[in-house]
Amino acid sequence: MAWRSLQFSTSAEQSEALSDALMDCGALSASIEDAHQNTLTETPVFGEPGAETHALWPTCRVNALFADDTDLLPIIDQLSAAIDFPLPVYHIDFIAEQDWVRVSQAEFTPIEITSSFWIVPSWHLAPNPAAVCIQLDPGLAFGTGSHPTTRLCLEWLAAHPPTSSTRVLDYGCGSGILAIAACKLGARLIVGIDIDPIAIDTAVANAKNNLCPKIHFALPDQDKEATYDLVIANILTNPLRTLAPLLASRCHAGSVLLLSGILDQQVSLIQQAYRDWFDLEITSTREGWACLTGVRRS
Repeated sequence: MAWRSLQFSTSAEQSEALSDALMDCGALSASIEDAHQNTLTETPVFGEPGAETHALWPTCRVNALFADDTDLLPIIDQLSAAIDFPLPVYHIDFIAEQDWVRVSQAEFTPIEITSSFWIVPSWHLAPNPAAVCIQLDPGLAFGTGSHPTTRLCLEWLAAHPPTSSTRVLDYGCGSGILAIAACKLGARLIVGIDIDPIAIDTAVANAKNNLCPKIHFALPDQDKEATYDLVIANILTNPLRTLAPLLASRCHAGSVLLLSGILDQQVSLIQQAYRDWFDLEITSTREGWACLTGVRRS
């Protein structure tokens, strides 16, 4: 199927109203992106649940898709009448039909964590058959290994592989990638917890595909409140601050806590939230994100 694309360059203040109006005018979809995306002036914007403000880029591109046979001129007149500001300059484009499965697969290629540790999608051969390989395909749950926060955790695990006696908790497990990594690297027992039932289903399927039957995935209300030798949480700063007492309770004296999903400028907030139990230190950073670790005091 082909589409017609109607694109506008506008301010952050007008972009959401314009996007909503486009949907009301019959758009199949409407998205808001950085107008300078994929250029040297691209601006990173981060947000998370519980944030007081929802940030957008100073200049936004609003992109709406319509069926190929749609007459866009009446749509543009209708849109102009629906908004309370002058209609921004627009551009009409044609999007040809493509094999979107093949396009998405081309964007997800094997990811090298170390020379002996790889994340490999199912449609690729392992670059190093002798390496530890996790087979993982994109899905609805967060965690393919490409995001900086996941990479930070995987790199830490590769540098500090669990032993055959290590018990691991992955809190906020998403796709299960970190739990699977812990299993493949040698952990004795692994539990993954997530609030999203879809994530749990995805993680269970991924663990099965990776021949990791000893991982147990569950929702928070099914958590057995045990303690672990290594507790991992790759979430976001606000949830991590809220979860501090709970995650600390899953650690015994000497347990290691590994936290990610933290922006560089938020490190002190996390250190403060966990200071009653841990002296958290930055172990590594990547693209504006930090990874923290600490050992539970007695």
